[in-house]
Amino acid sequence: MDRYAVIGHPVEHSLSPKIHRLFARQTNQALTYEKLPAPEDGFVTVAEEFFAAGGRGLNVTAPFKSVAARWVDESDEVASAAGAVNTIAASSGRCLGYNTDGVGLTTDLRENVGCPIEGKALLILGAGGAVKGIIRSLLALQPRSLTLANRTVENAHALIDELRSADSSVEIECCALGATSGAFDVVVNGTSAGLAGEGALVAESAVQGAFCYDLLYSVQVGVQTPFCAWAAGVGAAKVSDGLGMLVEQAAEAFRIWRAVRPATAPVIAELIGDGSGGE
Repeated sequence: MDRYAVIGHPVEHSLSPKIHRLFARQTNQALTYEKLPAPEDGFVTVAEEFFAAGGRGLNVTAPFKSVAARWVDESDEVASAAGAVNTIAASSGRCLGYNTDGVGLTTDLRENVGCPIEGKALLILGAGGAVKGIIRSLLALQPRSLTLANRTVENAHALIDELRSADSSVEIECCALGATSGAFDVVVNGTSAGLAGEGALVAESAVQGAFCYDLLYSVQVGVQTPFCAWAAGVGAAKVSDGLGMLVEQAAEAFRIWRAVRPATAPVIAELIGDGSGGE
């Protein structure tokens, strides 16, 4: 059977093997999918060994998305612009890179959690690889304005300059995380602070009355991510974690590999129902 895997550091917590097994069962595809741990400096070695042994595709998670973008033989337009690859497909002896995070997020916002972006004041937290993979897809939904807040303002400025050169129809600005001001309609947390238990990232006024979305997800039903818990506690109108995005981006990767896109709603429901994930 064709072999697929998710590579990361760490990767033990990943729900991707279960998600892709559910996709395979749903679509009658014969494949295996495993977790592929790699040391922090070992992505290239592990990935090369995987594909040399006949592997057909990899999902790439933190902290390897940027190095994967440099390693693949060719990237699609989205991955090239983001400088981040989260899906690799083997084709005719070449490794092709894709980034499905943006479509995963926008599909989840539109179809699963009911959060429109068009005409809204949007605040994005973080300017790393996760945000680079989604920000252009969010811009394409035509928010009224986009503010990028990051601990290192220079990194935010660099990303904003790239976006301004490509799109002048949306008001774009950036600031330090601690310098956010004003009210926003939608707040997306793309930082990894939640992995260390940190949730209070910006001023309370930035999230009050807003729809708050965390790219991180909880692996326990009923347990919110630190950001979602904090935002809900200080007056966010609604919070959602990234479980739906995880499933939607995985479905797009599955389509790239197998030329069929599985239904995502039953997979999300099963993950929530058996305690594998949720807000």
